[in-house]
Amino acid sequence: MSDTNNFVPVLEESHSNEKCREVHDILARIGDKWTVMVVGALSHGPVRYNQIRRSVEGISQRMLTLTLKGLEQDGLVIRTMYPTIPPRVDYELTDLGEKLIVPLEALYGWAIEHRPTILAAREEFAKKEQRGASTRACVRPM
Repeated sequence: MSDTNNFVPVLEESHSNEKCREVHDILARIGDKWTVMVVGALSHGPVRYNQIRRSVEGISQRMLTLTLKGLEQDGLVIRTMYPTIPPRVDYELTDLGEKLIVPLEALYGWAIEHRPTILAAREEFAKKEQRGASTRACVRPM
C-alpha cells in the first residue's frame, strides 16, 4: 500500500478522535447508499418525489422519505411545495448539496476504477473462508 496521498492534505490533528466524532454523523449521512443515489438523482435540477423514486432503483417509499428528510435537515436539499391540485412538491439540491456532487463523483470514479480489484479480493476472501470452514469442520474437539 502506498503511503503517498496526492489528493488530500492529511494533517495529524485532522484525524484526532474528537474530530472524527464531530463529523461521524455527517459522514454516515452522506456515505449512505441511498443518499448517494438520491443526490445523483437531484444533481440535474428540481425533481418531483415520484421521479426520484423511479430513478433510484430499489429504494422503498419509506427509505426515500427518510433520506429526503435527512438531507433537508442537513441543509443539502430544499423541499418546495406548490399550492396546486393535486399538490406538487419538488426537491432540489441547495448550494451546499451541489458542493457534494464533485466529491461523490470522485468516489464513484474511484469505485468504477477499482471495482475489478475489489471483486477479485472478495472472491479470494470467500475462497479462503470456504477453505477455513472446511478445515474447521474436520477438526474435532477433544
